[in-house]
Amino acid sequence: MPIAQAAASLTLDGVELRVLHIPLVAPFTTSFGTESVREVIIVRALTPDGDGWGEIVTSAAPLYSSEYTQGAWDVAQRFLIPALLDAHTVAPEQVAGILEPFVGHRMAKAGLELAVLDAALCAQGRPLGQYLGATVDRVPSGVSVGIQRDPQALVDTVAAYLDEGYVRIKIKIKPGRDIAETAAVRDAFGTIPLQVDANSAYTLADIDTLAELDRFDLLLIEQPLAEDDIVDHATLAGRLRTPICLDESITSQKAAADALALGAASIINIKAGRVGGYLEAVRIHDLCRDAAIPVWCGGMLETGLGRAANAALAALPGFTLPGDVSASNRFYARDIVTEPAELVDGHIAVPTGPGLGVEVDPVALDDFTVERVVVRR
Repeated sequence: MPIAQAAASLTLDGVELRVLHIPLVAPFTTSFGTESVREVIIVRALTPDGDGWGEIVTSAAPLYSSEYTQGAWDVAQRFLIPALLDAHTVAPEQVAGILEPFVGHRMAKAGLELAVLDAALCAQGRPLGQYLGATVDRVPSGVSVGIQRDPQALVDTVAAYLDEGYVRIKIKIKPGRDIAETAAVRDAFGTIPLQVDANSAYTLADIDTLAELDRFDLLLIEQPLAEDDIVDHATLAGRLRTPICLDESITSQKAAADALALGAASIINIKAGRVGGYLEAVRIHDLCRDAAIPVWCGGMLETGLGRAANAALAALPGFTLPGDVSASNRFYARDIVTEPAELVDGHIAVPTGPGLGVEVDPVALDDFTVERVVVRR
């Protein structure tokens, strides 16, 4: 479903970038490491008609992807923002084209596009969800559970999230921390919707271990092999009953189309930052919807800004599986928006105000800022 009506063009006077350090309520451990503090870049598009906000979802180190905070900080200031400022008048739909000559750096591009999009939609009084094509006013919320001390600790953590009302559980796994953990959760909670996420921790040499996961009736196994192992994912898919879902491998609509053509996945996780922006995310949604491939919205420990945008994206009709759009308090005791996302009856509301539909808390923003720069024409 293409965007029904283009957003307004705007005059971009400058862009403010801030690096934030926000403490997590608990350490979050995956196959590639542990985070206790979320390092993230917040983008503010400065225009004569009002500002717009975005979020660059890189982490401090290039572990999930090749992108990382200081790399995004540098490329945004040195190349991406000057290119946008040189254009002077910019429509959100033009941002990707303007930035296309610069190879990669999709998360940085996505954050800039979102800030421009927020400013343009706010100027028109249009909510992001309406612009993207949302068809519901709330989205089912799943929760991502990091690797815990042991299987019993994992069961205790999952129990607390189920008590809060989350409708789907995702547990992180890695070699040696997979079968026992999955068995413990399935044995403790019966037929709850359950999936596992490997974050590229395995190879085809682990195929027998991965095949053992079939007995747990999982919704899916997410990104078991490396990002560029599309052919191996197709081989693995032929050996497993559990559906393969790709995450890190899906960097664009083209990558999604190639993966589907090879049979490397039967489900796709869409993260706007990973694919270069929310407009590319919609294109991937449309591709998958036309191919009857389920999609769901992944998360990158976003602040309330990115979380609001993800809720709007997840409200599109092709998002038929619960995503990682969890409540703000899943990760943060204090967010940078005045009304953080809350879990109500297992769902997160899609903001209805103009643009992202959330207001930045300037005090919290300043308190978490460790670096700030403004790039002007």
